Amino acid sequence: MIQKISQYLSLIKFSHTVFALPFAFIGFFLAIHSGQATFSIQKLVMVVLCMVFARSAAMGFNRYIDRKFDAKNPRTAIREIPAGVISANAALAFVIVCSISFVVCTYFINEVCLYLSPVALLVVLGYSYTKRFTPLCHLILGLGLSLAPIGAYLSLTAQFAFVPVLFSVLVFLWVSGFDIMFALQDEDFDRGQGLRSIPVLLGTKNALRLSEALHAIAAIVVMACFYFGGFHWLFAIGAAIFIGLLIYQHSIVKPSDLSRVNLAFGTVNGIASVVFCIFACADMYFL
Repeated sequence: MIQKISQYLSLIKFSHTVFALPFAFIGFFLAIHSGQATFSIQKLVMVVLCMVFARSAAMGFNRYIDRKFDAKNPRTAIREIPAGVISANAALAFVIVCSISFVVCTYFINEVCLYLSPVALLVVLGYSYTKRFTPLCHLILGLGLSLAPIGAYLSLTAQFAFVPVLFSVLVFLWVSGFDIMFALQDEDFDRGQGLRSIPVLLGTKNALRLSEALHAIAAIVVMACFYFGGFHWLFAIGAAIFIGLLIYQHSIVKPSDLSRVNLAFGTVNGIASVVFCIFACADMYFL
């Protein structure tokens, strides 16, 4: 049983939940800090479950849809479906269960989140198809993860607001930028299979330049969040660390050396997200 759970966690790269979940916490506590809502442990649990179920459905569906490509790609042939560890039908059943669970959780949050849940699922599940027809697939992934802060804010307030939308824009730019970097590993394979991506469209060097540009704009949005959100010095420290880690990941990934793409993609961005969340939330409640 434990081994099977471990296999499914590996299938969906559960550890990568760390990318967007901290921004969901920011959106949640921003709603409380704004005076528009009070703390609710039930809502917080539901938000966390929504994040877990939505992302699990998205990753499981991506593995299911891409299983034939994964089997051909030396980098991904060891994944659970092509390796025969988890069957395609079992993966699809897992996706269906996670999708239904996500909608059920939104039911226990509020009507706005429930009504918007099909839209969220359409974005996060639809991403898996985009690489077949548009190089803008990275932006669709960014859009999917950008729903975290505004979705968490909506869970408490049932209304949109400028600052949480700014945080969503930040996530959109940040994720889109690092996903372009991650896709550099499969540039040749994708081109050979007729798949679309920014690296296939622009080449390694120009794709990295675009990733840098997206992260530069993300840094500006971080500062906008600081200004319009009325934050203080703790947020500024977190923002500085976040921006510094954006710069660092681009310093270790070069067109001539992609050996540290996984370090930049997984470790650096995971640390950036968690640290930024800690400082942002601390700023809201201690200053």
